[in-house]
Amino acid sequence: MRQLLPVVATACLLALCAPAMAADASPPTISIEGRGEVVAAPDTAQVTAGVTTEGKTAREALDANTKAMTDLVAVLKDAGIDSKDIQTSGFSVNPQYYYPEHNSDGSQPPPRITGYTVQNGVDVKVRKLDSLGTLLDQMVSAGGNTINSVSFSVEDTSKLLEEARKAAFADAAAKARTYADAAGVGLGPVQSIAEATGETPPPRPVMFKALANAAPSAPVPVQGGQLTFDVEVSVVWLLKTGSE
Repeated sequence: MRQLLPVVATACLLALCAPAMAADASPPTISIEGRGEVVAAPDTAQVTAGVTTEGKTAREALDANTKAMTDLVAVLKDAGIDSKDIQTSGFSVNPQYYYPEHNSDGSQPPPRITGYTVQNGVDVKVRKLDSLGTLLDQMVSAGGNTINSVSFSVEDTSKLLEEARKAAFADAAAKARTYADAAGVGLGPVQSIAEATGETPPPRPVMFKALANAAPSAPVPVQGGQLTFDVEVSVVWLLKTGSE
């Protein structure tokens, strides 16, 4: 009888622990990622433009730059661009150096300043895209000899992102139903929804240079194209097994 006691005690402990282990078991779930995408035409453009001037002295280069920038801003305002949509994006005054050849003894003479370059730039938000080509042409004619980029965007993206979120959830739900059907189980209630926090890369800007002495011509051909807005979401569902 003494030899049977440990066996009986062990069996009793297992019987007591079994219900507790079953109670702690997590219910089966499925986690699926979905992606929603919405395409829309842009309604605004961001233009980075400016004036670069040169002179024998810093004063000469600055005076020429100031005049050209004043004419450029006047053209923007005459075209209906609000002051709040015109912002200075950079200003610099830099000397131009001449580096003479080495002396006969191999020494290097010091560089000499031969002139100065002044650069002044502005970021301009254009809200009427149908006038963008004409505006670019006018900016060049007014003295804007550097147009670094033109990028397009949508001013209010809230409704577009709302549609993308709905599409992302529908995509995740369709995938979840496919997996559940293949596994022979059903989808239960949603347990969690998490949206990806990464930012969508901005549209690739249209890059080009403008010439200061460009003659008046037809409006610059500009194509806004379309922009894509996407949302990624991760959704977790409970699974319904045949025993439920």
